[in-house]
Amino acid sequence: QVQLVESGGGLVQAGGSLRLSCAASGRTFSSYCMGWFRQAPGKEREFVATITWSARRTYYADSMKGRFTISRDNAKNTVYLQMNSLKPEDTAVYYCAADPAYFGSNPQEFDYWGQGTQVTVSA
Repeated sequence: QVQLVESGGGLVQAGGSLRLSCAASGRTFSSYCMGWFRQAPGKEREFVATITWSARRTYYADSMKGRFTISRDNAKNTVYLQMNSLKPEDTAVYYCAADPAYFGSNPQEFDYWGQGTQVTVSA
């Protein structure tokens, strides 16, 4: 079992930056693939980025490449999402997710989810 708690969301102006954190409980965190997703009002949950347990591989949605960076610190049981050059269309609730085996963009394949953190980007 893995429990996930996101933090770091907030209100930021367009062009600004935020760093989201996702703290995980459970001794097996270091063996899990981790992902970030987001969901805007009235829209489906959207893939943002994912990272393997070793951090050797990362994968981003095309619209986030070059602006967002996913990373993890297994000693701290934490995964991060650094978001730069934020745009109003990045406004959403951001969720982290964990899975023991899946490395990809399909949210239905992730077993564990956090409660989400709101990110609002003003124009």
